[in-house]
Amino acid sequence: MATSHPLSAPLTFSPRLKHYMWGGRRLTDLLGRDTPDGIVAESWEVSGHTSEPSIVNRGPLSGRDLPGLVAEYGVSLVGTRGGEAAERGIFPLLVKLLDATHALSVQVHPDNMYAAAHNLGEPGKTEMWYVLHAERGACIIHGLQAGIDRAALRRAISRGTVPDCLNRVPVEPGDAILVPAGTVHGILSGVVLVEVQQCSDTTYRIHDWDRPGPDGRPRQLHIERALDVIDFSGAVPAPAAPRLVGEGRGVTREVLADCDEFVVERVGMDAGCDFEARLDGETCEVWGILSGSATLEAGQGGGLQLRSVAFALLPATIGRLRVRAGEDVVALRAYLP
Repeated sequence: MATSHPLSAPLTFSPRLKHYMWGGRRLTDLLGRDTPDGIVAESWEVSGHTSEPSIVNRGPLSGRDLPGLVAEYGVSLVGTRGGEAAERGIFPLLVKLLDATHALSVQVHPDNMYAAAHNLGEPGKTEMWYVLHAERGACIIHGLQAGIDRAALRRAISRGTVPDCLNRVPVEPGDAILVPAGTVHGILSGVVLVEVQQCSDTTYRIHDWDRPGPDGRPRQLHIERALDVIDFSGAVPAPAAPRLVGEGRGVTREVLADCDEFVVERVGMDAGCDFEARLDGETCEVWGILSGSATLEAGQGGGLQLRSVAFALLPATIGRLRVRAGEDVVALRAYLP
């Protein structure tokens, strides 16, 4: 009997947990995740980053890490749209769950050009947030107030008045916020979200709420690097409204983020309905079931059932894909543009 190709089925991974000081217990209490006792801030769901690589937890590739799979299979896994990343052994996307029980630092990430020019060893970082839970009055920081230029921000840093310069945006479950590289941002307390981003962990902190770090001392700030990479163009960013791209037969598709680095759709499905597509080598896809349950039928792998909140990576050459909703489903679908 012929054996199926290792990339002929969806890949699922064991979460990689991060225990930063701003986390809490809501990945377990709200999302039903099985986590160890103590603070859990992030769960890296699909990661090719060398610091926390995802490990396949089922099928013929069980035990293999995602960077190793990229090195072996290249564009067969990632897709031709990610050919440059595959040549460098990089899986271009990183998907996380975050529990901001307490506020994260105010920070900014470099873009690809800055990362290359300064030999950072990884790309820049554009990211998108999808809010799963928000307490009443919860906000995020998305950019600077109008009129804040480099000189004004430097003065605020020296005076300790950075919070007065920040653009706060209220959020609710279902909101999506694109955070391009160079945008000052921060996730404030009371928010649980999915983050889809470039595969990078370079972060420059501007302000950390004058709190001590785990060792009792203030965490390091990166003022000069931050000032170098911040986009001071003057435009105050705003969350983009979802763009309807498909509707019918019990399935609705909306584009939540569309940038040079990734596209993220929200797919709504009524119970018993199917979404069908075909992956013929251009791009891999990451699917995340956020509510309800669905079966992913792809390639030669049979059916993979996912219940909220769970993620799977579909290799670019997997061929036919059918997502069948066992109950009403809200899903995220991320792919390369």
